[in-house]
Amino acid sequence: MGNVETKPQGCTNFKLRQLVRRVSQLYDAEVGKAGLKTTQYSLLSHVLRLGPIRPGDLAASMTMDASTLTRNLKPMLAAGWLQMSAGDDGRSRLVHITDAGRDKRAEAQRHWKAAQEGLNQLLGVERVRALHALVDDSLELLDPVPAEAEDE
Repeated sequence: MGNVETKPQGCTNFKLRQLVRRVSQLYDAEVGKAGLKTTQYSLLSHVLRLGPIRPGDLAASMTMDASTLTRNLKPMLAAGWLQMSAGDDGRSRLVHITDAGRDKRAEAQRHWKAAQEGLNQLLGVERVRALHALVDDSLELLDPVPAEAEDE
Protein backbone atom coordinates (compact mmCIF):
# COMPACT_ATOMS: atom_id res chain seq x y z
CA MET A 1 0.00 0.00 0.00
CA GLY A 2 2.69 2.49 1.05
CA ASN A 3 1.99 5.96 -0.36
CA VAL A 4 -1.82 6.05 -0.48
CA GLU A 5 -3.11 9.62 -0.42
CA THR A 6 -5.55 10.22 2.42
CA LYS A 7 -8.18 12.93 2.42
CA PRO A 8 -7.84 15.78 4.92
CA GLN A 9 -9.62 15.04 8.17
CA GLY A 10 -11.95 17.54 9.81
CA CYS A 11 -13.67 20.63 8.50
CA THR A 12 -11.40 23.02 6.60
CA ASN A 13 -13.72 25.95 7.32
CA PHE A 14 -13.62 25.27 11.08
CA LYS A 15 -9.82 24.90 11.08
CA LEU A 16 -9.36 28.17 9.17
CA ARG A 17 -11.79 29.99 11.48
CA GLN A 18 -9.84 28.72 14.51
CA LEU A 19 -6.60 30.02 13.02
CA VAL A 20 -8.15 33.37 12.09
CA ARG A 21 -9.54 33.77 15.64
CA ARG A 22 -6.16 33.04 17.24
CA VAL A 23 -4.27 35.38 14.90
CA SER A 24 -6.93 38.09 15.32
CA GLN A 25 -6.64 37.87 19.11
CA LEU A 26 -2.90 38.53 18.85
CA TYR A 27 -3.35 41.54 16.54
CA ASP A 28 -6.38 42.89 18.46
CA ALA A 29 -4.48 42.81 21.75
CA GLU A 30 -1.51 44.68 20.29
CA VAL A 31 -3.37 47.22 18.11
CA GLY A 32 -5.79 47.75 21.01
CA LYS A 33 -2.93 49.38 22.91
CA ALA A 34 -3.35 52.31 20.48
CA GLY A 35 -7.07 52.45 21.27
CA LEU A 36 -8.14 50.96 17.94
CA LYS A 37 -9.70 47.74 16.75
CA THR A 38 -7.82 46.05 13.93
CA THR A 39 -10.78 46.78 11.63
CA GLN A 40 -10.40 50.49 12.45
CA TYR A 41 -6.66 50.37 11.77
CA SER A 42 -7.39 48.73 8.43
CA LEU A 43 -10.00 51.38 7.61
CA LEU A 44 -7.58 54.22 8.42
CA SER A 45 -4.89 52.53 6.31
CA HIS A 46 -7.19 52.13 3.32
CA VAL A 47 -8.40 55.74 3.47
CA LEU A 48 -4.83 57.00 3.87
CA ARG A 49 -3.73 55.01 0.80
CA LEU A 50 -6.82 55.51 -1.41
CA GLY A 51 -8.50 58.67 -0.16
CA PRO A 52 -10.25 60.90 -0.70
CA ILE A 53 -12.54 58.07 -1.77
CA ARG A 54 -16.26 57.49 -2.23
CA PRO A 55 -17.73 55.23 0.48
CA GLY A 56 -18.90 52.70 -2.13
CA ASP A 57 -15.42 52.41 -3.60
CA LEU A 58 -13.92 52.12 -0.12
CA ALA A 59 -16.35 49.31 0.77
CA ALA A 60 -15.48 47.50 -2.46
CA SER A 61 -11.73 47.84 -1.88
CA MET A 62 -12.15 46.41 1.62
CA THR A 63 -14.57 43.70 0.39
CA MET A 64 -17.33 44.71 2.81
CA ASP A 65 -20.91 45.75 2.19
CA ALA A 66 -21.99 49.39 2.38
CA SER A 67 -23.95 49.00 5.63
CA THR A 68 -20.95 47.43 7.40
CA LEU A 69 -18.74 50.26 6.17
CA THR A 70 -21.24 52.89 7.37
CA ARG A 71 -21.35 51.23 10.81
CA ASN A 72 -17.53 51.14 10.95
CA LEU A 73 -17.17 54.74 9.76
CA LYS A 74 -19.42 56.28 12.45
CA PRO A 75 -17.01 56.03 15.43
CA MET A 76 -14.08 57.04 13.21
CA LEU A 77 -15.90 60.18 12.06
CA ALA A 78 -16.99 60.93 15.65
CA ALA A 79 -13.39 60.59 16.88
CA GLY A 80 -12.25 63.05 14.20
CA TRP A 81 -9.90 60.55 12.52
CA LEU A 82 -11.87 60.59 9.28
CA GLN A 83 -14.02 63.26 7.65
CA MET A 84 -16.76 63.17 5.05
CA SER A 85 -16.90 65.92 2.44
CA ALA A 86 -18.94 66.68 -0.66
CA GLY A 87 -17.79 64.99 -3.84
CA ASP A 88 -17.47 66.44 -7.32
CA ASP A 89 -21.16 66.53 -8.23
CA GLY A 90 -22.59 67.64 -4.89
CA ARG A 91 -24.56 64.42 -4.43
CA SER A 92 -21.59 62.15 -3.84
CA ARG A 93 -19.53 62.06 -0.66
CA LEU A 94 -15.83 61.50 -0.12
CA VAL A 95 -14.08 60.02 2.91
CA HIS A 96 -10.67 61.39 3.80
CA ILE A 97 -8.25 61.03 6.69
CA THR A 98 -7.54 63.93 9.06
CA ASP A 99 -4.23 64.87 10.67
CA ALA A 100 -5.50 63.26 13.90
CA GLY A 101 -6.32 60.14 11.87
CA ARG A 102 -2.81 60.07 10.40
CA ASP A 103 -1.33 60.34 13.90
CA LYS A 104 -3.62 57.60 15.27
CA ARG A 105 -2.78 55.32 12.34
CA ALA A 106 0.98 55.89 12.82
CA GLU A 107 0.62 55.01 16.52
CA ALA A 108 -1.40 51.89 15.68
CA GLN A 109 1.03 50.91 12.94
CA ARG A 110 3.82 50.57 15.50
CA HIS A 111 1.61 48.13 17.44
CA TRP A 112 0.59 46.31 14.25
CA LYS A 113 4.29 45.79 13.45
CA ALA A 114 4.84 44.43 16.96
CA ALA A 115 1.96 41.98 16.40
CA GLN A 116 3.42 40.89 13.06
CA GLU A 117 6.87 40.41 14.60
CA GLY A 118 5.30 38.48 17.47
CA LEU A 119 3.51 36.17 15.04
CA ASN A 120 6.73 35.67 13.06
CA GLN A 121 8.48 34.74 16.29
CA LEU A 122 5.73 32.37 17.48
CA LEU A 123 5.28 30.56 14.16
CA GLY A 124 8.67 31.13 12.55
CA VAL A 125 9.27 33.32 9.50
CA GLU A 126 9.38 30.33 7.12
CA ARG A 127 5.98 29.07 8.29
CA VAL A 128 4.46 32.58 7.98
CA ARG A 129 5.93 32.96 4.49
CA ALA A 130 4.55 29.52 3.51
CA LEU A 131 1.17 30.42 5.02
CA HIS A 132 1.03 33.64 2.97
CA ALA A 133 1.88 31.72 -0.21
CA LEU A 134 -0.71 29.03 0.52
CA VAL A 135 -3.42 31.62 1.26
CA ASP A 136 -2.57 33.65 -1.88
CA ASP A 137 -2.61 30.52 -4.07
CA SER A 138 -5.89 29.34 -2.52
CA LEU A 139 -7.56 32.73 -3.00
CA GLU A 140 -6.48 32.76 -6.63
CA LEU A 141 -7.93 29.27 -7.17
CA LEU A 142 -11.20 30.19 -5.44
CA ASP A 143 -11.59 33.42 -7.45
CA PRO A 144 -10.44 32.67 -10.99
CA VAL A 145 -12.07 35.82 -12.47
CA PRO A 146 -9.31 38.09 -13.83
CA ALA A 147 -9.31 41.63 -12.39
CA GLU A 148 -9.92 43.17 -15.85
CA ALA A 149 -13.13 41.17 -16.32
CA GLU A 150 -14.61 42.45 -13.05
CA ASP A 151 -14.69 46.03 -14.39
CA GLU A 152 -16.76 45.13 -17.46
